[in-house]
Amino acid sequence: MSTPELGLPMVVPAPAPAPALPARVRIHEVGARDGLQNEKTTVPTEIKAAFIRRLAEAGLTTIEATSFVHPKWVPQLSDAEQLFPLIDDLPVDLPVLVPNERGLDRALVFGARRVAVFASATESFAKANLNRTVDEALAMFEPVVARAKAEGVHVRGYLSMCFGDPWEGPVPIPQVARVCRALLDMGCDELSLGDTIGVATPGHVLALLTALTEARVPTEVLGVHFHDTYGQALANTLAALQYGVTTVDASAGGLGGCPYAKSATGNLATEDLVWMLQGLGVDTGVDLGRLVATSVWMAAHLGRPSPSRTVRALSHQEQ
Repeated sequence: MSTPELGLPMVVPAPAPAPALPARVRIHEVGARDGLQNEKTTVPTEIKAAFIRRLAEAGLTTIEATSFVHPKWVPQLSDAEQLFPLIDDLPVDLPVLVPNERGLDRALVFGARRVAVFASATESFAKANLNRTVDEALAMFEPVVARAKAEGVHVRGYLSMCFGDPWEGPVPIPQVARVCRALLDMGCDELSLGDTIGVATPGHVLALLTALTEARVPTEVLGVHFHDTYGQALANTLAALQYGVTTVDASAGGLGGCPYAKSATGNLATEDLVWMLQGLGVDTGVDLGRLVATSVWMAAHLGRPSPSRTVRALSHQEQ
């Protein structure tokens, strides 16, 4: 086997399954949205579309495409209306972020069938990200979720700062559980637990998941979204999978961060996740060689190497 376009031998991990793991994991790919929104320069629309197409060709079935947020706040994704018609023929799920009813209106015009709202577990981040309190943000999302569900649209609820906040420090687990329960009660189909500044550790992950079970939040509706600030993203993911979580957010090439939390570094790299899961015998449906080639291609457009260790190792990039 070889890595497409790189002409290099394709190294694969030796499979050694571990107990208490799901047979299959769904990767929620966020590179095209969460990754590119944090670039200093705006990536051309055609390159974004090609990136998403290449991700789909690599076997990813859920690719978060863009954000229908006002261009003033996220100028890197101001081309959502131009991008979506270039990719809406793909046979994959293409969720989009919507901040409010106006964002939902824009998304529905272009036929979006999956949307996401983004809440915070802490007051400080809610103020920085949405200029609202936690409860005010939840109230803003209620009509968005209700209208989306009335249109038969799947709704994901992002919850930031589930483990630590740069202003408030460690986040109390009951505080996270309360907002999770509120998002589910308003109709969200799925929740993504965000370690926005990357401070989680495996024990904290298990403690939060246990508390959510006690709060009647079903594990099957949960996804996890880890940042690798302290090198804990894979360990935290493994802990979540052993608990029963089967949806993991990741970003091709490790792109991303958070524009409102400067201490946040890149997302968990999809390639690093796939490498680990292949070694554990967990199916993802992803062609690692094609994915690596895609991230090398995108890194060339961004003018810098990918931070993913797996991409660097398999493409023989400089470490």
